[in-house]
Amino acid sequence: MTELFAVMTITLLAVISPGADFAMISRNSLLYGKRAGLAAALGIGLGVQVHVMYTLLGASLLQETPLLLQLLRVLGAGYLVYVGWSTFRSAAVNEAAALDSHGRALRNGFLTNALNPKTMLFVISTYTQVVASSTPLPVLLGYGLFMSLAHVLWFSLVAVLLAQDGLSQRLLGVQLWLNRGIGLLLMALGSLLAAGPLLQ
Repeated sequence: MTELFAVMTITLLAVISPGADFAMISRNSLLYGKRAGLAAALGIGLGVQVHVMYTLLGASLLQETPLLLQLLRVLGAGYLVYVGWSTFRSAAVNEAAALDSHGRALRNGFLTNALNPKTMLFVISTYTQVVASSTPLPVLLGYGLFMSLAHVLWFSLVAVLLAQDGLSQRLLGVQLWLNRGIGLLLMALGSLLAAGPLLQ
């Protein structure tokens, strides 16, 4: 019970801390609407499973291979900069573009999280430092499912709040500047991730 409580507490704190996932949800919800935000939230939850699976299969490989950690950090940073630049350059979104955005939003959420070193370190450290080595595999899988579900639920809530009609209508008039602001934020996050230590 103590282990379960520790995993749940650490997961919830990690989920609500701002970062690349929050920026990606904001981008999709504000620019493309609630359904795109929810799709991105689902993608983030699926991305968590990537970290869970390779951690269960062999976290030691990542811990003992600094070059691989560095490569993942650079890939994640590059992806954020790419999406940020695309958002910065995009014009106001029309309805057709919004309807076509849900698959891209799912992919954005998935790649943002799957390439996020912070999530990687969170999952690895939880399983190696908090969870006992004697914990049965079904329980380990249950922890991973909880991590994904917590991400999906939290970011779905964020997406719904950001996509409220009143807020969306107020933002339509400044959408071009909103695109640029979100784009700059994503590029800044990517640049910081590329330049800084993994644990920052």
